[in-house]
Amino acid sequence: MLKILGSDRRLCDGLSRRDLMQVGGLGLAGGLSLPMLLASDEARAVDADAPAKSVILINLMGGPSHIDMFDMKPEAPTEIRGEFRPIPSSVPGLDVCELMPLTARTMHHSCLVRTHTHLWNTHSPYNILTGYSGPVVNGNHFKPTDHPSVGSVMQLAGLGSVGVPNYVWMPTVPGHSQGRQRAGPYGGFLGQQFDPLFTSYTPTFRESIEGRNAHIDPPVPYAAPQLPALDEQPGLGAARLGRRRDLLAAVDRVRRRLGDKPGLDTLGVFQRKALELLTSTRTRDAFDIARESESTRKRYGEHLFGSCLLAARRLVESGSRFVGLTFESQLNGKIGAGQWDTHGNNFRLLKNFLLPTLDQCYSALVEDMAGRGMLDDTLVVLMGEMGRTPKVNKSAGRDHWTQCGFIVYTGAGVRHGTIFGRSDKQAGWPVDYPVSSADHVATMYKLVGVDPRMPIFDRTGREHRAALDGDPIDGVIA
Repeated sequence: MLKILGSDRRLCDGLSRRDLMQVGGLGLAGGLSLPMLLASDEARAVDADAPAKSVILINLMGGPSHIDMFDMKPEAPTEIRGEFRPIPSSVPGLDVCELMPLTARTMHHSCLVRTHTHLWNTHSPYNILTGYSGPVVNGNHFKPTDHPSVGSVMQLAGLGSVGVPNYVWMPTVPGHSQGRQRAGPYGGFLGQQFDPLFTSYTPTFRESIEGRNAHIDPPVPYAAPQLPALDEQPGLGAARLGRRRDLLAAVDRVRRRLGDKPGLDTLGVFQRKALELLTSTRTRDAFDIARESESTRKRYGEHLFGSCLLAARRLVESGSRFVGLTFESQLNGKIGAGQWDTHGNNFRLLKNFLLPTLDQCYSALVEDMAGRGMLDDTLVVLMGEMGRTPKVNKSAGRDHWTQCGFIVYTGAGVRHGTIFGRSDKQAGWPVDYPVSSADHVATMYKLVGVDPRMPIFDRTGREHRAALDGDPIDGVIA
């Protein structure tokens, strides 16, 4: 098990403290009911002609300020428009923030949605990974009864990988900077075997961290995503089995004891799959970003977020189907760099860290993948769970605003160089074409060839649609 120490640091939703949580590095337990198995068989009719083979999703957790990034209103009053100026992008008529010049030159690869709207007013990627668009009920901690994520349903539908994990989440579990297990990237009622592989990381700093405020001028964390330890995988015994042959022998012994009973043998299959992935040369090579040239690593940035996006490119290049990244880090047991919950000091935090860091690594990913031809069959999604209030508050911040936000779709199957939807003069409400989180998720399913209406079954046998009530966004899809 991957163990993450908690802390009493809170985001503004005030969730309770948890000193220690354990989450599966690769979900292996849990079973499928008969209806779920039957549905899985039917669902394997994936559209082989779908444009996207893989997805990279970048989650700006906390809620990025859409009005200070991709939906600027320079003619609005000062308390609305804020401190930054727009600059032209590579798409005529599409301006972005002056602090994102590298991103500006990539926008011809993208479709920008300016009307993401929903009721999910809390901090987790649950809405953007499952399509749930309603109000928060019972907090936002992961629950086994949650709706499954897109990456999980892609696995259920039969979109698999060879020698590398289908589904990876970096740098580790969303919410880890507070010792939380925030809802979103899990298999939910499909079972733990559909969870992603969560990486781990150990940050270092090249500057003093004494007295640094993560909400104003956070120190840059340097780290690369790492695979979880082999001896921490569930079901392989308590002893530390240090060498690959010992692990293989242990699994073989278990399988021989269990015999040929189908139900028990399935557990052995999941164990073997975990072992194969974690000892696979292909998997380890994909995570070995040191194989990249020095110029490539510097282009992405050697910080945690650049390293994760470089690893994401390498994983997709090796065959992984869904790779997610949460912009989040930990500093001495508290929230570190990367959080977008800017209730105070919005402009200082965006200027000092968030926008320059995102501009560097996101543009590097898009340009690198475009140069390699990978945008032809990879969908890259950039978004947060919500936007921010149009009006600046007394703390020079912007508060939660779920009524309007942005999504940037880039690459495979997307109408390149376009804008979908229009907000009002204050970027407060959609004027036309509102997009729910369910519509967003349905769009991703459509682009990877999974029917958004595909039936999936919870543990009681109740049927659900993969994308809930969402429909693909025709104006986004080419």
